[in-house]
Amino acid sequence: MSPRLLAWILAVCGGIGLIAAFTLTVEKFELATDPEYTPTCSINPIVNCGSVMDTPQAVVFGFPNSLIGIAGFSALIAVAVLMGRRPPTWVMIGLQSGLTGAVVFVHWLIFQSLYRINALCPYCMAVWVVVVVSFWYVSLRNADRFCPPGAARRALDAVLTVHTVVPLVWVLAVIALIAQRFWWYWSTLM
Repeated sequence: MSPRLLAWILAVCGGIGLIAAFTLTVEKFELATDPEYTPTCSINPIVNCGSVMDTPQAVVFGFPNSLIGIAGFSALIAVAVLMGRRPPTWVMIGLQSGLTGAVVFVHWLIFQSLYRINALCPYCMAVWVVVVVSFWYVSLRNADRFCPPGAARRALDAVLTVHTVVPLVWVLAVIALIAQRFWWYWSTLM
């Protein structure tokens, strides 16, 4: 995978994630200052940011999770800019570590949204997608960079030829979980 392609992927994902995290932060502060405020992303009983923002899961570390997103997506954009040159190994390892933590945290949040909070936040779902895509492509780039020759290299080359399949299936699996979990509501809209 070319560094230029990865730079574009990280820049787009970082930009979308930063916009979503910033918007969530503004909405969270609006809700904190005015309990009667209805967030712009509160559309119906299921797609309702207000319901999500008003839970302990939205402030896991004692402050809004979206602040972590602002910092993380800003860093992602910074690394995308560095991709014009080959970033040092420590940058790629740091990026891999951060995105691994992010993908684990996002999947915990997916579970919480679906099975504990029983509501979805569109901005959060945008973050879920860009974290998965960023994690996948950074993982591929690092594997490509450090993969030894032989069977492992051939397997990686095969994966690189169909690199979009895994994140697509990953996102479709989450969409299927959402459809299944809230089918009782979606079916009333048809």
